Amino acid sequence: MSYQAAVNRYEVMPYRRCGRSGLKLPAISLGLWHNFGDNKPYDNSRAMLLRAFDLGITHFDLANNYGPRPGAAEETFGKVLKQDLRAYRDEMIVSTKAGWEMWPGPYGEWGSRKYLMASLDQSLQRMGLDYVDIFYSHRPDPETPMEETMGALDAMVRQGKALYVGISSYSPEQTVEAAKILKELGTPCLIHQPKYSMFEREIERGLTDVLAANGIGSIAFCPLAQGLLTSRYLDGIPQDSRAAALDNHFLSEQGVALQLTHIQKLNELAKRRGQTLAQMALAWALLTVTSVIVGASRVSQLEENVGAVANLSFSAAELLEIEAILAST
Repeated sequence: MSYQAAVNRYEVMPYRRCGRSGLKLPAISLGLWHNFGDNKPYDNSRAMLLRAFDLGITHFDLANNYGPRPGAAEETFGKVLKQDLRAYRDEMIVSTKAGWEMWPGPYGEWGSRKYLMASLDQSLQRMGLDYVDIFYSHRPDPETPMEETMGALDAMVRQGKALYVGISSYSPEQTVEAAKILKELGTPCLIHQPKYSMFEREIERGLTDVLAANGIGSIAFCPLAQGLLTSRYLDGIPQDSRAAALDNHFLSEQGVALQLTHIQKLNELAKRRGQTLAQMALAWALLTVTSVIVGASRVSQLEENVGAVANLSFSAAELLEIEAILAST
């Protein structure tokens, strides 16, 4: 049976203007990082993508190396787009990135024009697209001149292969430089994608001010701290969790133990607000950023995350309580 999008898909999700651009992003965006590769059932990936669109998620965030296997997430997205979503392409924001290692040799990572342009062409082929809505420099390159990296982004827009461009994980100082070069080239920087959550607040130390001053939007990755800001770790590390399976310092047994009291206290506040911990954490992040990128391994998880938009406001007392919890030892 062919897919028909829900007629009420725009009734709940808030859409927020991205910086000083004309583009609006959904408050909740879907990231295709870990759960859309070759190692996951295609039917589940397809179900999550279609349900996301039915829930008003119009922005799908990818990168060249997302999988696993690198490139597999873009291939999965391209297959669903061809099978189900092609008629809705103009209702969707598709973003991808390049900057991390993608293929062997000196031209397969970082920020050279050679790598970025080739990577975008490969991404378009994997997804079956003529253009992406947003292309990001996935990380700053300490050796390639900023003018070359930003020049490549400008060229993508002028060639019609990207509508907008952005940067990810750039420092405040690097962001100022990148924004200045792009403005002079005539292709403004649309958006910055930093890591941000209750447990990762580096962007508050300068970056948010830079973005506001330059009219640049923001979209947070890891807003749930790789799952710590969910009910999953309230009683420690489940045996089937990423923390148990991966060599990850932040999600190690010690790392979870350091945050366990904070997680439990934040969960109590979330209950009083009528939300899950994940929903409250997303709502809190949305006080600062334009949109948040959520990952999901199943449809029910995605539905829970989207439920955050039902209550995006905080009282002054609640915000003070959150700060007190996070500062406690």
